[in-house]
Amino acid sequence: MLNSRESSPTVGAVSYDASLLRKLNQLGPRYTSYPTADRFSEDFGPIDYLQAVANRRDMGARHALSLYVHIPFCDTICYYCACNKVVTRNLAKAELYLTYLKREISMQSALFQGMSQVEQLHFGGGTPTFLTDAQMTDLLEHLRKSFQFAPDGQGEYSIEVDPRTVTPERIVTLRRQGFNRLSLGVQDFDPVVQKAVNRIQPEEDTLRIIDAARYAGFRSVSIDLIYGLPKQNVISMAQTLNKVIAAAPDRIAIYNYAHMPHIFKPQRRIADADLPTPEAKIDMLFLCIKRLTSAGYVYIGMDHFAKPDDDLAIAQRQGRLHRNFQGYSTHAEADLVSCGVSAISAVGASYSQNEKTLDAYYQRLDQEILPIARGIKLSMDDLLRRLIIQRLMCDFELSLASIEIAHPIKFAEYFAAELTQLEMLAADGLLKLDDEWITVTMKGRLLIRNICMVFDRYLALGKSPLRYSKTV
Repeated sequence: MLNSRESSPTVGAVSYDASLLRKLNQLGPRYTSYPTADRFSEDFGPIDYLQAVANRRDMGARHALSLYVHIPFCDTICYYCACNKVVTRNLAKAELYLTYLKREISMQSALFQGMSQVEQLHFGGGTPTFLTDAQMTDLLEHLRKSFQFAPDGQGEYSIEVDPRTVTPERIVTLRRQGFNRLSLGVQDFDPVVQKAVNRIQPEEDTLRIIDAARYAGFRSVSIDLIYGLPKQNVISMAQTLNKVIAAAPDRIAIYNYAHMPHIFKPQRRIADADLPTPEAKIDMLFLCIKRLTSAGYVYIGMDHFAKPDDDLAIAQRQGRLHRNFQGYSTHAEADLVSCGVSAISAVGASYSQNEKTLDAYYQRLDQEILPIARGIKLSMDDLLRRLIIQRLMCDFELSLASIEIAHPIKFAEYFAAELTQLEMLAADGLLKLDDEWITVTMKGRLLIRNICMVFDRYLALGKSPLRYSKTV
């Protein structure tokens, strides 16, 4: 929890040391989980997941539940995209998918019957609004029959929306269907950048959807941006920020574009020569932080900003902030149950991921087996390091005594090698170390992934695949 040792994380005085950022900018995880998804194993299967759920049931306590539903379909392809998606205009594919998705939802709900109330729901993709109104209504009715949901005023029910695919009337319908938070993909308002990534999205279309969301009574509207896209520069980013600030969304996420065409085929349509230099990317990131904090947004961390009265900012001030596969979250104690192709669940001391292709996903469900392809059981060491990384990512400080109370270790002995590495980062001004606390400085918040990497045992073992993005 934040205390008097460090001010509330508005980062109004964030330090900018270009040479240091260049020196420390390296490939590294985003830590939406620990261990990270690349550590999952095919040795983990449905039986292991069932055991994880049984262990939660044996604990007796009721926990809040978070649901994630993956809708993989898009009718066009954005060249930067690294999501698991199916590009098609054939609505029949969605109809078939929903048949199987509802089967999985029923199987999952049977496991959690009487255990948990859903307090968080997120529809992601792909493009969730690829579904028709009727399909969405049917799917939501099935979810409500399968799980107990918290009232609208208590629950956080969000959906990702592509403004190119919806009308203001559709936004009103989504609110009536039960969603109370909206996330809009924008990426960049500059038409040259939009053309370069094959996502033509007029500014007025986006603003019309934001206005509709407010009219419909959505509690929160979030905008997603990306820095580091082809044809992007500091000037174009500044113009996009002007428009975003004028639109006044409740939350803003600004992601670092990771150019990995060797993994993601759509990115092969982006010419390397069109990409901004690493120095230009750093300039754009700092511009985003400076402009948004000056406009009154709280810098939550890494890539998230929120208005001071938003639930995300409040949760951080109260020490309740959590990080999961959707980024920063207000539901720290919730098990995450994810349904759909490639979706990742986090239940108890385990992570599990569904099959990544539709055919494999369908085949498992035809066999009446949960479509889990791989996962991992967390060891006591994994749980300890996960806790440390979570608190550093969310609070930017760590009480060493709190770790020793929760785990039977002496921090200075167990993490002797890690503390030696942290001393080097402290010498660079990224953090402060004493016998009681690790405190990340304003300068260090830009490189929080580097700090957390010190505690990643799997990286220390020399396992560092090329699927990671740069830390800045």
